[in-house]
Amino acid sequence: MLGPQHVGSRVVVRRIVGHRGDRPVYSDILGRLVEATETHLTVRTRDGAIRVPMAEIHRAKTVPDRRRLTPTEAIEVAAAAGWPAGERDRLGDWLLRATGGWTMRGNSALVAGDPDLPLPDAVDAVTRWYQDRGLPPAISVPLPLFRRIDAELDRRGWTPMPLTLVMTARLADLPAAADEQVTLDAAPSPEWLTAVAGRKGALPASALQVLTGVPQVRFASLRDATHGALLATGRGCVADPEGRWLGLSLIGTEEHARRQGLARRVAAALVAWGAEVGATDAYLQVEERNTGAVALYDRLGFTTHHVYLTRRLLPAG
Repeated sequence: MLGPQHVGSRVVVRRIVGHRGDRPVYSDILGRLVEATETHLTVRTRDGAIRVPMAEIHRAKTVPDRRRLTPTEAIEVAAAAGWPAGERDRLGDWLLRATGGWTMRGNSALVAGDPDLPLPDAVDAVTRWYQDRGLPPAISVPLPLFRRIDAELDRRGWTPMPLTLVMTARLADLPAAADEQVTLDAAPSPEWLTAVAGRKGALPASALQVLTGVPQVRFASLRDATHGALLATGRGCVADPEGRWLGLSLIGTEEHARRQGLARRVAAALVAWGAEVGATDAYLQVEERNTGAVALYDRLGFTTHHVYLTRRLLPAG
């Protein structure tokens, strides 16, 4: 039987809810144990707290704290590890992220797994967490897996941001080649940061923590062979615990050097590095409306695995 030492654990309680003839009829309650006394157990479920008298309990036990993630959730968790927010917290399995407002990925709650609260309460908890930090509440919802959660946010009037494609590929199916014009550094140079800022906007101090805060990361720079000018950049990292996923980001070319295949060469150099450190698959995240980048990744061999939609709760008016 469960006791006070199990408070906080995920549990299943088999409750006797009636009888059919001489045989009892059971109902299972799955959730988080929040109270254990001599007279009853209280379990917090998705539908709220349920108080079960000891006399009605047939069996009660702890269960593994986390269910096995779906492939969509596993990719999202790997991507979150590769873009580590300055502040991170948990709401059940959901990941709460804040980075002073820099990038939506670094400032939104990631839906993966179970928040251990009924959905309305979970959304309220996320709202409070971001408001306490002076940030607009935001939730990133992988689709179609969590369509129900997106519907709840839509019902509440949360504003959708541009749809993001999560594209994946096996490393073995991607172009991979070392390139004497592409250098791979463990830290971004000031010139690299300036080039990225020129395309993406100013990089606050918190950006450097996100970009470098993983154990295995490379910053690619492709330079003009004659003058040494920086023409293209990219970032690759392997941050998931299994070391399976190479994450590609910030692949871009200076405007005057576009349409010369430079982004493809940067990606190929990062893929070759990823294979060297043991990754077997790659992912990237790109807004659906960025048709040029989507077309490039299509040509490289990426396909869309799923999409996610970030919704924000913006002030009225």
